[in-house]
Amino acid sequence: MSKHNILIVGAGGIGQAAGLILAENDALDVTLYIGDISDQALKNTHDFIVNGTTKNVEVHQIMMPREGSNEEWENVLNTCEIMLDCLPGSLAPRMARLCVKHHLHYANLTEYVAETNEIIEIAKDAKTGFALQTGVAPGFVNILGNYLYQEFQSLYHNDELDLMEMKVGALSENASAPHFYAFTWSPIGVATEYVKDAIVVKNNEVISVPSLSDRQELMLQGTRYEDNYTSGGAADFPEAFKDKIKDINYKTLRYVGHYDWVKEQLDEIGDREDASAILEKRMLELIPSVENDYIIIYCRVKGKSDTGRIRAIDKVVNIYPKLIGNKTLRAIQSTTAAPLCECARMLLQGEMKNGVNLQSEIDPSSFIKGPFVRMVYGDIV
Repeated sequence: MSKHNILIVGAGGIGQAAGLILAENDALDVTLYIGDISDQALKNTHDFIVNGTTKNVEVHQIMMPREGSNEEWENVLNTCEIMLDCLPGSLAPRMARLCVKHHLHYANLTEYVAETNEIIEIAKDAKTGFALQTGVAPGFVNILGNYLYQEFQSLYHNDELDLMEMKVGALSENASAPHFYAFTWSPIGVATEYVKDAIVVKNNEVISVPSLSDRQELMLQGTRYEDNYTSGGAADFPEAFKDKIKDINYKTLRYVGHYDWVKEQLDEIGDREDASAILEKRMLELIPSVENDYIIIYCRVKGKSDTGRIRAIDKVVNIYPKLIGNKTLRAIQSTTAAPLCECARMLLQGEMKNGVNLQSEIDPSSFIKGPFVRMVYGDIV
């Protein structure tokens, strides 16, 4: 097995998880380079991976320049084959340009639409592969939706469906009134996805709808939840499937009562440009952060079989904190990092094309049955 030099930029919780998952899984033989602008973050992540893995893996720390470049940074970019971008989404275009220049594969996590569109333009003629939005949502949930779509085609001999719905909840195991929520990870971005518009398909037409404009209740494995439109989670599916699926949407799952509380806050804030910032401030003041998290993922496709009968296929996935090597990763860490690592494997092993690879273009069977996804999500299909 050939050794792969992998650069992870961003030495936070997801960077730590990605490094540990790559080190601990035998699917790839890796040397890891961790890049960040913080000495302490680099040391923490280096120690987390080295102490966490049961394998003998080299882990190097790289101080990244805030602007421009330097000799050490250039040497690393010329040494590595792929960059896994765990930095804030606003920095993604800068990282993508470096990968084009130095001929690295690239995979990122951000749900930011503007930055994703910028990278699509940057990488359209790249000589290496770029996998975008490879976390949980967008990311895993979309590929699972595509897997169910292909299963429906195979079972019922029809590729024109009525509905694809994708839902994810990053939740605490317990939540109390009045907000019925707790932060299980970084609170940055939670309020934004409640305020920015969501992209959906209705009657085969791609449209923008206000977030939090369609609250519904549902039962999953005997537990009541509520869902609502939020921004970013649908990835490229609306455009990719609008001619094949009548209605497509992504919604965020919460405990019942949470969205009523959010609506009360937004009604008080009013129609202001800084509404998301004010909502985030209120949430931070009123909602606690906790350690005991879990992730719930739900996908469903519905349509008619070739005999005209209405059929549906659905899947629920629950992920709790998981021991990887000697470290227990939070559910949000492992479920975000594992799809990123799986896309890295697919890029390195030639299972993705050069240029941009969006969620609808990733082979769902290879991805879902891949070693890094199965390491965290199990054998779900």
